[in-house]
Amino acid sequence: MEIDPYGWPAAGTLDVRKLPTLASEPPPPLEESRERLHEHQRRLYACQRYGVLLVVQGLDAAGKDSLIRTLARAMDPAAFRAYSFGRPLGDELNHDFLWRVWPRLPARGQVVAFNRSHYEAVLAERLWPVVEVPEEPDWPGRYQAINDFEHHLHREGTRIIKVWLNTSAEEQRKRLLKRLNKPRKRWKFEPADIENWLSRDQYLERVNETLIATHTGHAPWHLIPNDDKGDARARVAHVLAETLAYLAPDYPRENIECIGRYRTLLAEPED
Repeated sequence: MEIDPYGWPAAGTLDVRKLPTLASEPPPPLEESRERLHEHQRRLYACQRYGVLLVVQGLDAAGKDSLIRTLARAMDPAAFRAYSFGRPLGDELNHDFLWRVWPRLPARGQVVAFNRSHYEAVLAERLWPVVEVPEEPDWPGRYQAINDFEHHLHREGTRIIKVWLNTSAEEQRKRLLKRLNKPRKRWKFEPADIENWLSRDQYLERVNETLIATHTGHAPWHLIPNDDKGDARARVAHVLAETLAYLAPDYPRENIECIGRYRTLLAEPED
């Protein structure tokens, strides 16, 4: 199956800073996609054939948390997990950059959402190194490692949906101010966020390079205009619903003989 990523231009011409942050056409209705998610996630869980990994990347205040909460409300929690990835800490620093990702990957039948992901190792960690290293990491080598990793997952039955939430500078500024003005959201701030805002252009340069280097047929990037949160949520829900509907169009075939025997056992006794 091929789902054309939103907004992906001709090869070699991508500039994420010039991509639209508001869509020109409305997406399919969110509630319609949520209903499809509810049904087809259950079918995916019943079939136990594929796993689905949703990778959500975006700037600070892009709405990654709220997007994942919106999707989660439509799915059975028995087969849905969400994980957030920040700066690597503790044991994570003593292993290769993919080490912390492996235990959180979806099993067959599961949907897992990553709020940020292994891509932090070529984005945030590139601008703001987490440890002093004797020499510059091999960034093209990391891109290749990510592509090999995702190709391996695809061969083994994990389908990958990667989303970049494309937010304008003005919309991000408004959302950050709004977050500052809400006491229940201020806990999200830390001193590094100031540096993140001041380094927005440099960060987007790395994002652009990363999207080009890791946009593959088995794990394409979906470029989602994100200045309208409701619109963005509906678009991502549609992409996920389309993927689940393709992977699990129906429930597994019934064991007619087993069902017949069980029905006989449960039948009301005759007088």
